[in-house]
Amino acid sequence: MAKKGATRRTVIGAAATAPAWLLAGTPPAHAQQRRRFDNVTLNIACWAAPYARFIGEYLPVFTEATGIKVNYDTPGFPIYNQRADLELSTRGSAYDVLNVTFIYSSRWIGAGWFTPLDEFINDRSKTPESWNFADLLPGSVSPMKDRAGKVYGIPWVADVLMSGAGRFDLLRAQGLGMPNTFDELERAMAAVNGKDSLPAYIIENHYGWTFIPFLQGFGGNVFRNPPEDLYPTLDSAEAVAAAEYVGKLLRSYGPPQALGYDVDQATTALRMGRVIYSNNNHAFLRLLGEQGSRAETTSNFGLMPAGPKGRFPGIASHGWGIPTGSRNKDAAWEFIKWAMSKELLDRMVAEKGYGSITRSSILNDPAYRRRTMLNGVDMTQLYIDTLAFAQQGHMKYRTVHVYPQANTQITKAIERVVSGEMNARESMRQAQQNTIADLRRSGVRL
Repeated sequence: MAKKGATRRTVIGAAATAPAWLLAGTPPAHAQQRRRFDNVTLNIACWAAPYARFIGEYLPVFTEATGIKVNYDTPGFPIYNQRADLELSTRGSAYDVLNVTFIYSSRWIGAGWFTPLDEFINDRSKTPESWNFADLLPGSVSPMKDRAGKVYGIPWVADVLMSGAGRFDLLRAQGLGMPNTFDELERAMAAVNGKDSLPAYIIENHYGWTFIPFLQGFGGNVFRNPPEDLYPTLDSAEAVAAAEYVGKLLRSYGPPQALGYDVDQATTALRMGRVIYSNNNHAFLRLLGEQGSRAETTSNFGLMPAGPKGRFPGIASHGWGIPTGSRNKDAAWEFIKWAMSKELLDRMVAEKGYGSITRSSILNDPAYRRRTMLNGVDMTQLYIDTLAFAQQGHMKYRTVHVYPQANTQITKAIERVVSGEMNARESMRQAQQNTIADLRRSGVRL
């Protein structure tokens, strides 16, 4: 999922004002271990997610504890992926730690551009048993593995698509709850659209992410049988029905210029009470309960609605990995180990309100559960319940190496439908033709 953020490049070398062991919750590094890394500088990059921003703020703690200095860059999502893909393809040594982006995971891991982490995870001289790799949610780890089961990334976030109503009071006034099915969703949006002069519905305009639960809910898919069979199926009857459905939601019940709403604008509209309902990511829906939100007392949340063929919420994870070209792999692992330690994540939760946690021990902590309740809704349980749908395997389409090409064509197709440039059948037929051409140019045999 694309998220915007300003590029930050910082060189972190200053000591923290308090001892590292006190700040991070870990004992001081052994003096010999610290001397080992005293002259090491890591080059690290990630896209500009909230977690990545928090890591930047805590980096002095890491430097104080290990002696490792860090050059840290957090550009926006599309720019990060372009830069990382180019650098990784050269097998260069410019970066020591990079985010393994979900939609590129198959390409980057399959090409051998990242280092297997099993040798670090299982070596007790490098990773104490208490770090507990098994504590990471299986649904978040699975996209970071190759077909042989080797691990190439440590997931720091799991994105899940859910439902959020910033003005649930308007739904309740019509005798409605949170929609549980596509039929209920359309009826609810028709019932509340225009109440208090508000549009009923919005989703992020990255339709290669937000449209797919509807596509799969109607029984369609992006490819015929990913990852083995990558023949596109974007012109199927099910795909056309899904495009017609989403097009109607946005045309009939969305705000003017609905196509211009990225994830930040959709979230802000919900928080400010300018739209009633959205299917959005867990991490962003949590912002409805933060100070400054006008929806704090009128919000409600639920699972992604189910279609005629089932419930298929978007689920994605991103993780820290070590490029094969890195010349500082041991130091890089020290960073990953620190950045995903339970102690640091506990601190992020307490000080930053971070909620997209991938460690089950934190998610199941009663204090954490109380902290993440929003307007009486257990957001953590919704998050866990949504992640459980990953076992269906419906996200395989998104981890194949050519999905970015299909992603672009899907987004363009929905834009044409919503704008009225084409009807759903014509637009999805064009998306099918363009995707086939793009895949063939990429060397895929169809």
